[in-house]
Amino acid sequence: MKKILDLISDEMKNAFEQAGYARELGKVTLSNRPDLCEYQCNGAMAGAKQYKKAPIMIANDVAAKLSDSKVFEAAEAVAPGFLNLTLQPEFVGGYIRNMRADKKYGLEETKNPAKIVIDYGGPNVAKPLHVGHLRSAIIGESVKRITRYMGHNVVGDIHLGDWGQPMGLIMNELKARKPELVYFDEDYTGEYPSEPPFTIAELEEIYPFASRRSKEDEAYKEDAMACTYKLQSGVRGYRALWDHIIAVSVADLKKNYEKLNVDFDLWNGESAVHDRIPQMVEAMKAGGYAYVSEGALVVDVKEDTDTKEVPPCMILKSDGAALYNTTDLATIMMRMEIERPDRILYVVDKRQELYFEQVFRCARKTKLVREDTELKFLGFGTMNGKDGKPFKTREGGVMRLENLIREINDEMFHKIKESRETTDEEAAVTAQVVGLAALKYGDLSNQASKDYIFDIDRFTSSEGDTGPYILYTIVRIKSILAKYMENGGDVQAVQNEIKAPVSDSEKQLMLALAKYNASVEAACEEYAPHKICAYIYDLANAFNHFYHETKILAEEDEAKKAGWIALLVLTRDVLETSIDLLGFSAPERM
Repeated sequence: MKKILDLISDEMKNAFEQAGYARELGKVTLSNRPDLCEYQCNGAMAGAKQYKKAPIMIANDVAAKLSDSKVFEAAEAVAPGFLNLTLQPEFVGGYIRNMRADKKYGLEETKNPAKIVIDYGGPNVAKPLHVGHLRSAIIGESVKRITRYMGHNVVGDIHLGDWGQPMGLIMNELKARKPELVYFDEDYTGEYPSEPPFTIAELEEIYPFASRRSKEDEAYKEDAMACTYKLQSGVRGYRALWDHIIAVSVADLKKNYEKLNVDFDLWNGESAVHDRIPQMVEAMKAGGYAYVSEGALVVDVKEDTDTKEVPPCMILKSDGAALYNTTDLATIMMRMEIERPDRILYVVDKRQELYFEQVFRCARKTKLVREDTELKFLGFGTMNGKDGKPFKTREGGVMRLENLIREINDEMFHKIKESRETTDEEAAVTAQVVGLAALKYGDLSNQASKDYIFDIDRFTSSEGDTGPYILYTIVRIKSILAKYMENGGDVQAVQNEIKAPVSDSEKQLMLALAKYNASVEAACEEYAPHKICAYIYDLANAFNHFYHETKILAEEDEAKKAGWIALLVLTRDVLETSIDLLGFSAPERM
């Protein structure tokens, strides 16, 4: 289904052509003076020089061709040559009826579906999620949902940090605390226990302790490196212990990501590519791409057009150890072999842009990807406190993500209890739904690349550009529809009865609905969830204006009432589909 702006532009282009002017002059845009008109066309101004005519003369010629238009109710030429446009109510009503009849409310799925891998999340095992993990999870999940909704074949990969020195630190400390564990007996040949010898709470305490001690105790650090070597060399006990670490950590991560309504198709980690690294390194050497510099193996990635220094991409350190670069390149190689994607998107802190530029250039230069494979860095800004600095706890530490979620849910719980009579149990369930909307919308409504201020009072407000305001609007619509049914109405029977608008607020609601396909398409093309947030905020405002001006259930004309109910059903469906693309849902009551 064509976007409404394209249909309007087609009508205007026809008029320019009929008046003897170039079709391309007929491009229509939203009015920058909505108090004067709904849309505008500035083509007469652009054509004045080409046709050696005053713009107002061209505008008058075109307006004359639109006198009997079925699209425009009014096409007025105003000095010095603008065309102010108002749409026919019947045209608007017809467009909305077609939206209702369409599977995706007028959105055309992509004609060229791509295979897309989205790399987002990026937590480390044995460490709790903190607020620094929030944006990658929320933005990546929404981008995944939007691109998949547009018809692309999308795979989300968490890319765990599950290999290397952190694992050695944990194992070394476990060995110090529990030397009797069978995993450390290298002569043991039996089956290892099925239950892990630690809890997630113990793991989360062990890692920072071991990390601090390794910075102060060189012998301890060397022991940890020896553990890392044993793990990566395949020593049975260390691999079995590592399996426990992964199982316990992933179970905890899944529980916490579930609270965010975030899920991954793949749970691959750095370990998944460990055995591929030697093959990749040899291929880079054989191809003449990698060479030794100061003992390290590197690939030059500088280009002639660079205006700033881009250092070589290091593949192996001087001691032969792999780096993050090595793992990320091997991961690209694995993805190309298994998933064969057309695009790989990385949702990562924007401060890592230079690093990923190096990795992408190295992947292209060493032929790890096809020439037409897109490698895209989606860098996001930081979530800051009211002081403008990265968000911290009151004590100045990094806040655990589960504590942040709990704070928002508690705030919503108190607001729900204050606003209406309800049981604690129902209020707690509703608070989780609304709290997630507050958190996600508060993040996603900002352009991803920009920093933003985390303000719990503003995010949980039911007024303004917030998640709870969007949910209150949906719940209000659900309440009206429920009352309509209680009074004997049949929502299902009338949901296709959309009529031409009879008031300005009804027409503005329809025009807001009509922007759905363009908004989702733009959000997909630009990987920009904030465009859907902006769309649903405008739609919610348009609905609430219509609601306050219209006595929907008190209307005595049943046909008119049925048309309004049908409009409400479509508004609810579009809003609920949109918030699902953002990764949250609406309750039945608030």
